[in-house]
Amino acid sequence: MRLTRPKELTETLDLLATRQWHVLAGGTDLYPAHVERPFRHPLLDISGISGLRGIERTDTGWRIGATTTWTDVVRAELPPAFDALKAAGREVGSIQIQNAATVAGNLCNASPAADGVPPLLILDATVELASAARGARQMPLQDFIQGNRQTDLQPDEMMVALHVPTHSATGRSSFVKLGSRRYLVISIAMVAARLADGEAAVAVGSCSVVARRMAVLERDLAARDDAGPWEKCVKPEHFADLKPIDDVRASAGYRRDAARICTIRALTEIAS
Repeated sequence: MRLTRPKELTETLDLLATRQWHVLAGGTDLYPAHVERPFRHPLLDISGISGLRGIERTDTGWRIGATTTWTDVVRAELPPAFDALKAAGREVGSIQIQNAATVAGNLCNASPAADGVPPLLILDATVELASAARGARQMPLQDFIQGNRQTDLQPDEMMVALHVPTHSATGRSSFVKLGSRRYLVISIAMVAARLADGEAAVAVGSCSVVARRMAVLERDLAARDDAGPWEKCVKPEHFADLKPIDDVRASAGYRRDAARICTIRALTEIAS
């Protein structure tokens, strides 16, 4: 069944079905990646399509349009569970970049160091994809990003929105990013955490090819029944399954240690 869409979105999806395109909105990742090489495919700018930008409350949670910018996220009136996402938005490049860069672009670029991924993972976000031929489908963000610069987005599809369910938009959250300097930096490690009644969610980025939720740690945090220091509950073995790399920014071992410290700091910030 064909979805009811604004005319310009329908026309865009019809175009996507005809050939391969570079789809962009802000272009803050795409243009720098092609400074010294030509584009293999023509550019399709979706930034002006109505209905793709903005954040709204729905019957089932929250909807974030694909072309919503990080400045839009930072300025939006959202529950405290979104504080980590807002904090990540302030870390996406400079203010000029935040004014242009979009949430969907950050996800579709699929960098292991994408600032927006861990905060959306702790919100159990799903992505909504649309195609002229197959209509719309939704899938968990964790399944959408499949590797370094690899997603489940098909050539004739585009991301139209993200959805955060009501039950995950509860509690408080925090985002901690470690880099070699304070601003305009690719992260060495980053952590988003959310605590609600009887529930904990923790996601680590820049320490594996894909940012990931820490299921065992979340279980232990949810079962925690004392008010002792977080160091007692957040243990090195919780991070043993991470697969960080050695590069010019940090060694793999340092990244794994940093993930633990960032987690402790994020939890401490929430508790305080």
